[in-house]
Amino acid sequence: MAPAPQASESSVAAREGDDTLRQEARFGVALLRRHGWLLLLVFIGLLMPLWGFAELADEIHEQEAIVFDVPVLEYAHGLAREGYDQFFVLISRIGYLHGVVPFDIALVAALIARRRFREGSFAALALGGSALLNIAAKQFFARERPSLWESIAPEHNYSFPSGHAMGSMTLAATLILLSWNTRWRWPVLAIMAPFVPLVGFSRLYLGVHFPSDILAGWAVATAWVVAVYLIVYRGAQLRPWTLKRS
Repeated sequence: MAPAPQASESSVAAREGDDTLRQEARFGVALLRRHGWLLLLVFIGLLMPLWGFAELADEIHEQEAIVFDVPVLEYAHGLAREGYDQFFVLISRIGYLHGVVPFDIALVAALIARRRFREGSFAALALGGSALLNIAAKQFFARERPSLWESIAPEHNYSFPSGHAMGSMTLAATLILLSWNTRWRWPVLAIMAPFVPLVGFSRLYLGVHFPSDILAGWAVATAWVVAVYLIVYRGAQLRPWTLKRS
């Protein structure tokens, strides 16, 4: 008769273990429901881009060749045609000084004029900070531009990371986060999804950036915008447009 209490104690322990697992599972599901958006944003928009940028930056800092840089540039150059020349020069101009920069200024001014101060502050910090970050990064890494062929639109400052890639991605990420909870989400995505890659490829086609410059620009821009968003909107507890005058 002695083994019976041991069997009973084992059953109780098993039930307690099952109850603990169910409680942990319920807690996990509740956590994902409550903070899933934040966790996804931090992982995809902040941690992964920072890791990607760090990997590229380490190679550049050590002055090591990146295996895909030259082959991708040579492929882009192989597509060169007279009609393409005019198109990609135009895209390159729109992708920064003659398009993105004026739009950035107009966006911030419009938000402030509408008394959307939190949205305006987010846009100003994201867009302006990205430009300053690009200038500082170029000076720090001091990477020379590619010289595989004579470009039809040469540049004379440093190459890493690409200002065009950073500027276009910063604008895209800012607009997407601002519009995510509005009916403008899909139109913004539809415009920015092709625009950002086109700007990046235009810089390769013109031979003024390595592919790693473009990837690094996209990565650091994404991480910067998401970091600013999390600060301005209190760790994503708030949402753009939730208050009339935030």
